[in-house]
Amino acid sequence: MNSDAILTQILAQVQALQVSQQALAAKVETLQPSTTTSAPIAVPATTIAATTSPSPLPPSHSLDATSISTSPPPGTALTSTERKDKEREKVLYPGRVLLTTYPDQHGIQPYPLTWFSPDPSIRGPIICSRLPSSIKRRNAIGAHSGSYSIYRALSIGMGTLDPAHRPDYSMTAPPVEIPPNEAWWTPGKIVYGKQTPIKTVEEGGEGLYVRPSIAVTRAHIKLSEIGEAVRRGEIEVDGKIVLKSAPLRNEDGTVNEKIDPGVEVAVSKAAVEPVWYLPGVAERFGISETLLRRALFEETGGMYPELITRPDIKVFLPPIGNLTVYIFGNPSLLSSPTAHLTLRVHDECNGSDVFGSDICTCKPYLTYAMEECIRTAQGKQEDMVRDGKTEGVGVVVYFRKEGRALGEVTKYLVYNLRKRAGDSADKYFQSTEIIAGVKDMRHQALMPDVLHWLGIKKVDGMVSMSDMKYDAVVGSGIGIGRRYDLPDHLIPPDSRVEIDAKIASGYFSSRTGEKGMGMTQEELRKTVGRGWEEVEH
Repeated sequence: MNSDAILTQILAQVQALQVSQQALAAKVETLQPSTTTSAPIAVPATTIAATTSPSPLPPSHSLDATSISTSPPPGTALTSTERKDKEREKVLYPGRVLLTTYPDQHGIQPYPLTWFSPDPSIRGPIICSRLPSSIKRRNAIGAHSGSYSIYRALSIGMGTLDPAHRPDYSMTAPPVEIPPNEAWWTPGKIVYGKQTPIKTVEEGGEGLYVRPSIAVTRAHIKLSEIGEAVRRGEIEVDGKIVLKSAPLRNEDGTVNEKIDPGVEVAVSKAAVEPVWYLPGVAERFGISETLLRRALFEETGGMYPELITRPDIKVFLPPIGNLTVYIFGNPSLLSSPTAHLTLRVHDECNGSDVFGSDICTCKPYLTYAMEECIRTAQGKQEDMVRDGKTEGVGVVVYFRKEGRALGEVTKYLVYNLRKRAGDSADKYFQSTEIIAGVKDMRHQALMPDVLHWLGIKKVDGMVSMSDMKYDAVVGSGIGIGRRYDLPDHLIPPDSRVEIDAKIASGYFSSRTGEKGMGMTQEELRKTVGRGWEEVEH
């Protein structure tokens, strides 16, 4: 018998084993007393192996999920702390360990979810809770709050948070309305993020644990750069968008008249958790849903086996950071065909945005964009005045994708390589490729979805030089009028390497000649960053 025939027989046996184990698990559950019918079903780990691996573990290495325990080996004495924690574990998680579930398992009935329905009651809520009341009705894989879900787990483990706590959302309605628009129910337009209709389930009396994935509020923000722009006369204090801050006070409570308190900017803002509609995400990146699920399962260390075992669940809440939208001016103008709209889409850069590192242009570009958004909201933006427009709104979308989605550790390793190899513009992308294996990982294909959620149909001015961001927005059906690059005088000296390398690679620039498009490799080699030896640390 040839090797192909042998492999075919092995595969058939593995598949038969998988089916029999699923049937056995279902039968076991039906034998449980009625008081425990909501308890999770234990599924042997060999079932998972047969589903996800071409070479499952031999029977001698199989592990029954019911035997999984955090207790010490038999015969080992428990400390008082261990005994206490073991009792708490039984209270928190009374059922057997559930490694995964299957669509045909007894009692599994995901709450109906129709992603692109215009009716919120049909569109349905996101339910990912593993509480007994929700575990069989979940229609999403993962957990709310993205990366912060790990801290929630710690709080529950320490006993400072009740996993069954139900927040009272009655006073949390948004003070700013983001009205539904056609993009919400147009197939393919929004596959990242979802407004969860909380009342749909909770008022229906089904007792399922539903949490919102989007929140909208109002705030005042205060940045020293905006205050400086006001002092230079580049931004006006109008008492509506830009307001004078309250006076500073001395230790004795008297007003300190020697120090200018600066200004504050009134904004509306929305926080959007990562909620992925897997078929749409796969289509957006040009791959199959099956491959997307397998890649997500493998590259998260197998954290989410239901990506493989539950093809009927189409929604995934990945353990990544969220995004925040800052709206300058009247939010009702977001979808206005006559109002001027200024946009900045910004990927997080903690080192620059917060701590002012000068190796990149992130913070200068962010603050410059905010200034343009403020001028737009005030009707003072240069191009809108030239176009005869009197109304405008500014939008800054802040994504938690540190280091172009590579993370700070990788980014700092790239910095080290750049400085030691001679930090020049011609080697900028090469350094990232050596460390990360790719030149860029910004994944801008999902970025325009939040713009569609806001109802934005056109952008009059985009404060960005990125070709990838521009292509993603225009490719999603939102037109862009003008593009604004970062003015030369705002570029920190050590970040000239970055900016010239990006311009040479295809980034937009209004500059021409030696510092613009068409720079030769020799010209790029002349753009050199600061060396470590130049400054004592």
